[in-house]
Amino acid sequence: MAVKIRLVRMGKKKQPTYRIVAAESRRARSGAFLEILGTYQPRGLSAAEPETVTKVDNEKVVRWLQQGAQPTERVAKLLKTSGAIEMFEAAKAAK
Repeated sequence: MAVKIRLVRMGKKKQPTYRIVAAESRRARSGAFLEILGTYQPRGLSAAEPETVTKVDNEKVVRWLQQGAQPTERVAKLLKTSGAIEMFEAAKAAK
C-alpha cells in the first residue's frame, strides 16, 4: 500500500479550503483517506489577512513520513514552512 500525503479540496465554489491528509495513492482526490493531518487555506481568512493559513499537526506528519509516506509537491512546500520536514530529518539523524 503506497501512502501519499496530499490535499483534499473542501469549501464553497470559488472559496477553496483544503485538508492535508494521508491517503492511499490509488484513491480519488476527494475519496477515502486514512487520517487528517492539517488544513490549508490559500485565500486567507479575510481580505485583511490575504496570505495563506496552514495548520499542521507536525507529530502526525513525522509519524507518516517515518512509515514511508510520500508528500506531493505542494504539500512538501507546506510541510517545509510548518517545520515538519526539519523535525523528520532531525528524527532520522538521531537514529
